[in-house]
Amino acid sequence: MKIKEKNMTYLIGFYLIINLIGFTIMGMDKNRAKKGEWRIKESTLWLVAAIGGALGSYLAMRNFRHKTKHSSFKYGLPILTLVHIGLFVYLSVQLA
Repeated sequence: MKIKEKNMTYLIGFYLIINLIGFTIMGMDKNRAKKGEWRIKESTLWLVAAIGGALGSYLAMRNFRHKTKHSSFKYGLPILTLVHIGLFVYLSVQLA
């Protein structure tokens, strides 16, 4: 496997894993909110979204109906998702 192909594999793997983490922790936070338990900090949710998990976090927000009334999540996650898609496309072209 060439170095560029290997890097592309790592890039795809990173985005899949970080988005799965984003989806999972949003779901966990929703579940904890329903039970009245200790919650995941919003800063943690945003950190995961910011480093690449915005799409997974956004899909979880819609799926679990969690944080949908918070303007920062309602508008911020879709914008961050578009930024990450653009970055992914840019990096994909650079690695091709």
